[in-house]
Amino acid sequence: MIKKIDHIAIAVQDLDEEIKKYKDILGLEFHGTEVVEDQKVKAAFFSVGDVKIELTAPTAADSPIAKFLARRGSGIHHISFEVDDVESGIKDFMDKDIRMIDKEPKIGAGRAKIAFAHPESFSGVLFELKEIIKP
Repeated sequence: MIKKIDHIAIAVQDLDEEIKKYKDILGLEFHGTEVVEDQKVKAAFFSVGDVKIELTAPTAADSPIAKFLARRGSGIHHISFEVDDVESGIKDFMDKDIRMIDKEPKIGAGRAKIAFAHPESFSGVLFELKEIIKP
């Protein structure tokens, strides 16, 4: 089911400031930004080998990232696993009594199909299942 880690998402308050740090201090390859209207976030993408780093900042006060930042402050938000079929991944998790936040896929950054498993199911870590849709 899980092919690889696709990305690690980090919630940040000031996206522009963090982009500078990841580019200038860490020297990571920057791939641009994207606003994901459905999730009410703006994301910036970097790569480290085969794994991406996704910095996420809220675009609205009621964004899940805004709520996360208010509760926990900046830091790792989730780990995303690439899967071949997100619907099958959701079903497999639910069959194994994993609590899902999303019982149906949503569209995330890059037009990928995504679904989140509740962090209570994995020692407080939010996991995302991500199916990359080929154009």
